[in-house]
Amino acid sequence: MTVNRNLAAFAAVNGAMAVALGAFAAHGTGPQIKSLLTTGAQYQLTHALLGLACALWPARPRMIVIAGWLATIGGLIFSVSLMGLGLLSIRAFGPITPIGGVLMIVAWLLLVVAALRTTSKA
Repeated sequence: MTVNRNLAAFAAVNGAMAVALGAFAAHGTGPQIKSLLTTGAQYQLTHALLGLACALWPARPRMIVIAGWLATIGGLIFSVSLMGLGLLSIRAFGPITPIGGVLMIVAWLLLVVAALRTTSKA
């Protein structure tokens, strides 16, 4: 089994960051900021796992690798932009959040296409 080591490592760093962000949100912030950070952590962790799954996908077509990178980068952008809004009150991060969301959506849609194109050997 081959593993895309760079994607796996990037996804793992995202996962660790998401757990740290979630813990900080739970124990170190007020209710409004907690909501933003918790949302960011949930999406980042979910898409870190998707990136890891893509890194480990057997016989990975290029589309799966692209989906993995889009998922992890999108999750990171989404999460960091919510951190900027919540922790730093920098409104400029607001328009950046949807960019991460779009990347995550595109990642899932690429998986749909890849799944439909894959032929099963049974």
